[in-house]
Amino acid sequence: MKQKFDVLVIGGGNAALCAAISARRAGASVLVLEGAPKFYRGGNTRHTRNMRCAHDAATEILTGPYTEEEFWDDLLRLTGGQTDEELAKFMIRESKDILNWIVEQGVRWQPSLGGTLSLGRTNSFFLGGGRAMLNALYLTAEKLGIEIAYDAEVVDIRIEGGMFLSAKLKQPIDGASEIRASALVAAAGGFEANIEWLKEYWGEAADNFLIRGTPYNRGSILKMLLDKGVQDIGDPTQCHAVAIDARAPKFDGGIITRHDSVVFGIVVNKHAERFYDEGEDIWPKRYAIWGRLVAAQPDQIAYIIFDSTVLTSFMPTLFPPIAGTTLAELAGKLGLAPAALEKTVTDFNAAVQPGTFDHTILDDCRTAGITPPKTHWARRIETPPYLAYPVRPGITFTYLGTRVNKQARMVMKDGKPSANMFAAGEIMAGNVLGKGYAAGIGMTIGSVFGRVAGREAAKNARN
Repeated sequence: MKQKFDVLVIGGGNAALCAAISARRAGASVLVLEGAPKFYRGGNTRHTRNMRCAHDAATEILTGPYTEEEFWDDLLRLTGGQTDEELAKFMIRESKDILNWIVEQGVRWQPSLGGTLSLGRTNSFFLGGGRAMLNALYLTAEKLGIEIAYDAEVVDIRIEGGMFLSAKLKQPIDGASEIRASALVAAAGGFEANIEWLKEYWGEAADNFLIRGTPYNRGSILKMLLDKGVQDIGDPTQCHAVAIDARAPKFDGGIITRHDSVVFGIVVNKHAERFYDEGEDIWPKRYAIWGRLVAAQPDQIAYIIFDSTVLTSFMPTLFPPIAGTTLAELAGKLGLAPAALEKTVTDFNAAVQPGTFDHTILDDCRTAGITPPKTHWARRIETPPYLAYPVRPGITFTYLGTRVNKQARMVMKDGKPSANMFAAGEIMAGNVLGKGYAAGIGMTIGSVFGRVAGREAAKNARN
């Protein structure tokens, strides 16, 4: 550890491992510092399922083409144009190679999962999920001779004139408390697990947020970089946040706490009032807005209400639904005013128009005469038992990050690229994601920019 490495990678998830492997394959000596213990290594990658990549034709595990143009159109709509077009199109173009490159690193794919996901054409699913994907990358890294240290928390980074010099460790490793390297790749995630930092932008509401992923993403590396002259990008209130079960743990609940049942029912707040169109668009393009929607409701709590006819229509979660033989009984169990819930459901049922239900397309089942409308998949809620899931905002990762260019090189506050610092993954996702989210894009950002950052860092170190 007292030697000088060519490339130092701070982080331990998908982006970090892609960077480390890429740098090592380019001939660099590489050290990975993972702040978490070995069992919890990998940040949010442990909880992922799939990756969204452009491809020109169907494959063994993808049902059809997903062109660069369609990917860009999807990204443009979900971000509302709040994206760096040059970087985003670069990422999409590079993603076409990632599908094969990631397999070359030991990762295996499986056919798409069904239900409301509708991702069989656009997204590749990891065989065994995110943890299996992560284990494959770590195995490859170890075989390549990449040094990996766990419980390796970095407490300071020395930067002079836009150049990385060394990283200081909280606890020495093999007698070394300072690590020197010719180039740095920062891939240590966002600050979603730092409730106090979230409260700077969200106020007391942040106390009611649940963190879907790792408790180790506290943003310490991001804060150091921004404090030491790296240019920031992104709105600190924007994040990938979904509605997750209110009964989930504060941290690390993961994918099994997410609810995909919204399109099959209605969502009400603590006053038993609907507040948004549950059928606005295909679920993978809208599921990630519901965290912010619930965050804006009183006490940051909401309830998905549906009936027994749709119970097997979506992927089940860890927690069972709360049931009532009548709406009044259900309301009592949820702590809602029975008369208010009965009125909301009655008004909704009266507004439902005749149509042909099909959750895989934007069907013609809609409401008329109520606000907010339900523009697709609207069906009457009338078959007991009546069911509900309580949900809270579940933050996956934050979008405030470090600005980078197409070489994944960090840009300093004076507008000049850093001499030897690169970034990949959630710590720079705000370059592509100004707001909004679609399934699998976080992994795409991590893999693409991780691969680029490692390659460029190795090249920089050799020079």
